[in-house]
Amino acid sequence: MAWDTDGTQRRLRDAALVEFAEHGFEGTTVAAIASRSGVNKERLYRYFGDKEALWNLVLTTELERLSAAVTLTGAGLDDIGEFAGATFDYHSAHPELGRLLQWEGLQAGPPAHAEVRTEHYREKVARFAAAQRDGLIDPAIDPAHLVFSLIALAAWWQTVPQLAEMITGAGPDDQDERAARRRFVVEAARRLASPSRR
Repeated sequence: MAWDTDGTQRRLRDAALVEFAEHGFEGTTVAAIASRSGVNKERLYRYFGDKEALWNLVLTTELERLSAAVTLTGAGLDDIGEFAGATFDYHSAHPELGRLLQWEGLQAGPPAHAEVRTEHYREKVARFAAAQRDGLIDPAIDPAHLVFSLIALAAWWQTVPQLAEMITGAGPDDQDERAARRRFVVEAARRLASPSRR
């Protein structure tokens, strides 16, 4: 019987995602990933090299999935609102991404695939700067700060769900509250970028 290389690699990546999201890079062991996946840990070394390479792959893959799912189609106020709303939706459906990013922030060393990720975000900054020149969004706000603020506005709900529940009185599984949060994120993003907000 032929070895299912693709399936084995997928099981290892899926297990690594769960382990890294729960325990971070430092708190995760190769043995724990192998145990969760049901795959011998020697296969992990063979396919991915080591734990750090697998961490970089898992985080980069999750960010690529986010990028593919959430696009910025334009740079007008409605586009910015929908970008923030779509970012909120993605993080709501994939809370492990926020946890991975928090773990990355807590560890020393450079971020995973920093050059590619930086280029991705700088492209959004450039689009917002162009929208400012076209009078579509507030020219007084730093476009890099705007990009960061929109992501934080959309993702922080899932990143610190306990805090959100303490403040709002509703948990992340409350569908009415989730819809209200999304509406708030979309409207807040539009107002934040609005040239008439002053």
